[in-house]
Amino acid sequence: SVRAAGGEIRTNAHVIAVTSDAGRVRGVALASGQEIEAPVVASGLDPKRTLLGLADPTEIGPTLAWRTRNLNLRGAVAKVNLSLSGLPRFLGADGADGERRLRGRIVMAAGTDELERASDAVKYGRISEVLYLEATIPTLLDPALVEPGRADGVRHVISVLAQYAPYHLREGDWDSERERLGDLVVRRLEGYAPGITDLVVHRRVTTPLDLEREYGLTEGHPLHGEQGLDQIFAWRPLLGHARYRMPLDGLYLCGSGAHPGGGVTGGPGANAARQILADVRKRQGR
Repeated sequence: SVRAAGGEIRTNAHVIAVTSDAGRVRGVALASGQEIEAPVVASGLDPKRTLLGLADPTEIGPTLAWRTRNLNLRGAVAKVNLSLSGLPRFLGADGADGERRLRGRIVMAAGTDELERASDAVKYGRISEVLYLEATIPTLLDPALVEPGRADGVRHVISVLAQYAPYHLREGDWDSERERLGDLVVRRLEGYAPGITDLVVHRRVTTPLDLEREYGLTEGHPLHGEQGLDQIFAWRPLLGHARYRMPLDGLYLCGSGAHPGGGVTGGPGANAARQILADVRKRQGR
């Protein structure tokens, strides 16, 4: 669709700055040294990385920079992918329609009290010993994700989101805690799907630090900012900048850090596109 409309898609084009002059966006600068001129720049990065990492600090000013630095982006989510030699059998989903029931989202939590205890660990900079898990088995919907007859015996994959695993650890670091987190996730899965441990062929643990390093998520927050009462609706990402327009004329936020927030909804991008089109038409007198 982008190409059909005359657009160009570039990969491996690392943007290092949003260029501007006198409060107006001029374009972007790439790590290669190239500068691309544009009257509008839409950033899908989180608000901290956009305003503090790319925008000119003299254009942003000290007050807005201070407010941006105080945004709550402290991540507490990790991701564990497991390659399995067979389909795990979950308790309560082993009847005739068991496989069908496993095609959706599998939530593993005993109740609100357990969730409260799990989240409590974040306050003390610890990984929860009783993790809250959300899992999907995508190979049930798309078997082609695993090549038939693989030599290593992999038949299914399971993708697990684990909470709570705080980005800021009080003791140790994520490079040394990665495998312990993986062990905790598998142990927790074992309680709901007995025998799954013996099915694991490969595993990949993505910590909150990995989310920051590999995907540019500041402090590993997958939603680009906590969706607390002070960071939603008119306060997302900041009071006074909730309509996708950033303080630089021509700079817009179109990612999860904008209203209505994170999740695979497309809402922030669609709303930002409408705002950009409205502003461009207004500027052109139409």
